[in-house]
Amino acid sequence: MRILFVGTYERYLNFFDNTEAVQITAVRNGYEAIKYLDSNAGLTDILISEYQLPGNDGLYLYEKIKSTLKSQEIPFVILQQEFNGGVYKKAFDLGIADYFVCNSTTPESVFKRAVKLVESKDPIIKKQAVMPAMKPVKLPWSKRLFDIVFASTALLLASPFLALIALAIRLESKGKVYYIAKRVGRKTFDFYKFRSMRTGSDKLIKQLAKDNNQYSAVQEEEPVQQEPQNCPKCAALPEGETCSPIIYVDNGSLCESWHHHQLKLKKESESTFIKISNDPRITRVGKFIRNTSIDELPQLINVLKGDMSIVGNRPLPVYEAEMLTEDMMSKRFLAPAGITGLWQVELRGQGGVMSEEDRMALDNSYADKFIDNSYSFWYDIKLILRTIPALLQKDTV
Repeated sequence: MRILFVGTYERYLNFFDNTEAVQITAVRNGYEAIKYLDSNAGLTDILISEYQLPGNDGLYLYEKIKSTLKSQEIPFVILQQEFNGGVYKKAFDLGIADYFVCNSTTPESVFKRAVKLVESKDPIIKKQAVMPAMKPVKLPWSKRLFDIVFASTALLLASPFLALIALAIRLESKGKVYYIAKRVGRKTFDFYKFRSMRTGSDKLIKQLAKDNNQYSAVQEEEPVQQEPQNCPKCAALPEGETCSPIIYVDNGSLCESWHHHQLKLKKESESTFIKISNDPRITRVGKFIRNTSIDELPQLINVLKGDMSIVGNRPLPVYEAEMLTEDMMSKRFLAPAGITGLWQVELRGQGGVMSEEDRMALDNSYADKFIDNSYSFWYDIKLILRTIPALLQKDTV
């Protein structure tokens, strides 16, 4: 690994100089750093700079390199003797790779981070990470034509029945007969359903999701490993030193690295999808239209508008979609949003217990048909025919 070190911190220079597989070039200021990069293009893997430099600071050097040496995308790490919140915030706002405080970080920690930053720039790694989500996907014209014909015919034939359902909903409880919410498919759109719950039910979703979420029940069957309360890296350092800057949260303090680790664990422990079994918010008419899937019929309007397809992956509420950030999880959004799809006929119709992994695997399986151009119009027809037995179900979900 070829390191360009800007500054005079002997502790760091000596460590890098005595580390195997490291070639270090040390310069004293920003002017010498730019001069070296300009005349040795492509010979630097990472730049580590002190914040306090003669003439200008390390962030000025970073901005200068970005503006004058645009072709060289080199990870840039800042070292500062003592933590400064203003410098810390500005550094990451500008886009530096990382920031370390010298009096609480060892040269070995900086070196390990440098190795990871250099490895992450490898074009093969980048290609593997982004390829699934970046490949453009076009939907076949036959699918859109079928959606228009099917939705138009169904709405026309069912219109008298839909009027009766709307009247029944209105007579049982106050409020609108339809329900509109934001959903995410290939785009974000207004999603239509017959209202099956009492008004104001959205306010109860957090508590119900905690107590009655079927996906959570599946996850809780797996043993949970207890995490240590304090940062193991900080515990290995001399007293008074920390592996990253100290931050203050909830009337306490901890290092920033361990704080982010705990946030990540919390996110992983929460269910992405929410599915309430025998939801107490549902009205009597609502229970009937849910058990018969009649509440889904207004989505035919979404199909006509082009928001959805008859067959596809179910559109997700925004709060669920935001949690699907990894490429292999978000691949499901490359397929069209649909009224019915694989997971409905495979698991919902059979009354089986479904984990998040099962659902994501089915969603991705359908998306793959558009990614690798193996989609078949007759495959959609088979899914529609298999949906018919799944329309009647016991649980009001």
